Amino acid sequence: MKTRNTFKRLLNYFFQGLLFLGPLAVTIYAVRITFLWIDGLLYKHIEEFLGLEIPGLGLVTLLLFITLIGFLGSLFFFKPFITYFDKMISRAPLIKIIYTSVKDLLSAFVGNKRRFNKPVLVRVSGSSSLEKIGFITNEDLSELGITDGRIAVYLPHSYAWSGNLFIVPAENVTPINASATNVMKYIISAGVTKL
Repeated sequence: MKTRNTFKRLLNYFFQGLLFLGPLAVTIYAVRITFLWIDGLLYKHIEEFLGLEIPGLGLVTLLLFITLIGFLGSLFFFKPFITYFDKMISRAPLIKIIYTSVKDLLSAFVGNKRRFNKPVLVRVSGSSSLEKIGFITNEDLSELGITDGRIAVYLPHSYAWSGNLFIVPAENVTPINASATNVMKYIISAGVTKL
């Protein structure tokens, strides 16, 4: 009987250790793979140019380059080039769809046009008490010919970076008094993370 309790206790300690180390190991692994991939993009070119092997220099160079482009894009004289580039891309049929979709998705999370900043509860139907958590992405759907008080709400999936866009009556939506970042973490963790 005593050995059975000892075994259960050891098994419990093992699972507690797994709960602690599992997320940490996956996070470290993901960061390492991302770091090596990004660093590998420029590593050979920098090594040839400088004649030195400095791990991480490719990542630093890439981050500096992106920051420089961001800085130049914020300058007044650089904006006409960005506008011209956007117009040029918008003329290419297939490239336009990919470019604008990625641009809109990135601007939904960063920049001046953030879209996932209004967390809400959405009642699934008028006769149901079932609700889902989402984010209002557009309150004016007149471009789609929808003028009856419905709004666009994005409902992210748990444990994924995907979701669905629903058009719902505005009266089925209740604002959530919490930060959008915390609500997104709450949804993605399937309600395990505390708000």
